[in-house]
Order: sequence, then structure tokens, then C-alpha cells
Amino acid sequence: MATMADVARSAGVSVATVSHVLNDTRPVLPHTRRAVLDAVEELGYTPNTLARSLVTSRTRSIGLAVSAISNPYFTEILQGVEASALEHGYSLLIADPHDDPWHEGKAVGLLHERRVDGMIVAPSAEPRALVAYLARHRVPAIFLDRIVGEAEAEGASRFDQVCAESAEPTTRLVDHLAGLGHRRIALVAGRPGLSTTRERITGYRHGLAAAGLPYDERLLVHGDSEAAGGERATAELLSLAAPPTALVTANNAMTIGALRALRERDLSVPGDLALCCFDDFAWADLFSPRLTAVAQPGRDIGAQAVRLLLDRLAVPNRPVRTVRLPCAFVHRTSCGCAEQVSGQPGHASAPLGHASGRSGEAHAKANERTLP
Repeated sequence: MATMADVARSAGVSVATVSHVLNDTRPVLPHTRRAVLDAVEELGYTPNTLARSLVTSRTRSIGLAVSAISNPYFTEILQGVEASALEHGYSLLIADPHDDPWHEGKAVGLLHERRVDGMIVAPSAEPRALVAYLARHRVPAIFLDRIVGEAEAEGASRFDQVCAESAEPTTRLVDHLAGLGHRRIALVAGRPGLSTTRERITGYRHGLAAAGLPYDERLLVHGDSEAAGGERATAELLSLAAPPTALVTANNAMTIGALRALRERDLSVPGDLALCCFDDFAWADLFSPRLTAVAQPGRDIGAQAVRLLLDRLAVPNRPVRTVRLPCAFVHRTSCGCAEQVSGQPGHASAPLGHASGRSGEAHAKANERTLP
């Protein structure tokens, strides 16, 4: 097996120069760099990552802890994290905390034992132990998808965070349904304690108020962010003496559960109940009717999380940042609207909550908040 010394002899340079080329630690003349890279290719040299980590105290690895990896939304985030990590020369270690504080602690602890350089975590609904662990061990970490405030966990304000907008897009769904004449609009909300749940409930209530509709607590039921919970919550709503005529589901798993509950009762969408959902996914356009949805920028969220983490590793004392990325309203037919004349598979409007015509990166910068 070729060594770094073999590469140095073949290229006619020092071992230190080979190290600078491979690790990009010091500028090297173009022709020298080319000679080193040609020697690497010719000899089939593979860097010893373990040995390098012992010298640099860095493993060039990132730990990712997200629950429900089988969820299409988190799969998109995973793809964004992985692509961005690989682009910057980092490997990825993945753990599933199962949205449970105990499992979360075990998963984060195991990733820490693997000496990852930093972590990207989607916190559970009870993040105090997580935040305390990361702060105690000084682990560089980014909170993903769910925002954690000081009220939920002391010390949370020390960590960078990235997520999608939740409140305004939910308001948009309610406003759309109210504009179609619905007066009893229900919400199947997510797991209590999550910031996404709180924000989507806020958006729901704002939408009702903006439409001049009263808030009826019986029309808001928690589905715990799972398909089974969404099915149970929808069944509860349909059992009301005055059931809703329109429904908003707060994530894609609960959308599946809601559709199951409607099928069990031989009810049709949108004939018996109009439906809009938070989270677009690949199958949404294949349902009949096609699902009107809010699309989150999953891959962009994952990539942004990696950028925040690498920035934190490069400058540990930089100001803390919270970045929110815009969503898009994908207009299809489950809301009761007619099929698009163009016949296109759904029309995504400009990002919700922002002026149109700006790039995703510009949106992120415009909606980035720096904490002292």
C-alpha cells in the first residue's frame, strides 16, 4: 500500500508539501499541486483518516440524529446533509432518536463517543437533557427542523438552529380553505412540545382570525406527528355533532392517517371533506384527488445545517444564528379547486411569507437572525 512518503518521492516534493496539498492547509504552487495529485492517482494512495485524526484531533465526520428517517421529509433533509457533507470532505454517522428523550440521549452519546467533529440534531419534545449534554461536553451542534428556546431548555440560545417557516404557511392553507367558503376548518396538529406544532397551531388560529372565523377548540386535535395518531384524530373530528367541512393536517404522516380514517368511513376528498396538508411528498401528486400542500425545502435545510456547523467549527466564538427558510404553496385539487388548466403536476407559488423573485439563498440570508 502506497504511503505519503511514496507520493512525495514520486512527485519530487517533501512529505509536508504532500500533506498541505491533501489537507488544503497551505497554498501550494499549481504545478506542484498537479505533480502531487498525479502521483496520488498513479500510486493509488489513500489517506489514512484515522492517523490524521490522531494528529489533528478532527475526524472530519458529522453526527446526524433525526427521528423517523423513513419519513420522506427527513429523507430529503438527510440527502441535503449528506450531499453537503461529502462536498466539504466530511463523512456522516446517522442515529435515530425515535423522538424519545431517552433514546435521544443514547444516540447523541454514541455519536459523541465516535468523536464526530460536530452534530446536527432534530430535538425531541423534551430537549433539556440533550441541550445540557451538548453544553456540558462543548459539542458543536446545530438544531434542525425544531427550534429550541430558553423556555424549553436552558442553554439552548448557545446553539445555531435552522428550520422552515411554519406559522405563515399554515395560515395560508386556512386562508385558502376559508376563501373556498368553508367555515368549520379543523387542524390535526403534531406532537405537543415541538416548536413546529406550536407554530402551526399559531398559524391555524391566525388564519381563522383573518377570515373572521371563531376558534373552536374541538376542531383542533393532536395527531402526535404519526400516521396512527392522524387517523385517530381525524376519526375524532368526524365524530363531532357538527364535523368540519375542511381539514388541515400538520405533517405528511398524519395526512396518510387522515386519508385512512376517511376511507374507513367511505368519505371522499374533496366531496365530503376538503383537505390541505403541511409537507409535500413524492406521492402527493399521485393521490386522487391530488393533494394541495405546503412544500418544505428539506434538502436546503439539510445543506444549510452543514454550512452552519462548518462555520461554527471554523470560528467557534462567532455569533449564534437562527435561519428560517421559506416554504411553497403547492396548489392541487384536494382542497376542492378545479384541475389546473395547464395540466401541470401541481403549481408551486412564490415562497410563502416573502416577496417573490428572490433565490433560496437570499431568502435564508434575509430571514437569518443573529443572537448576541
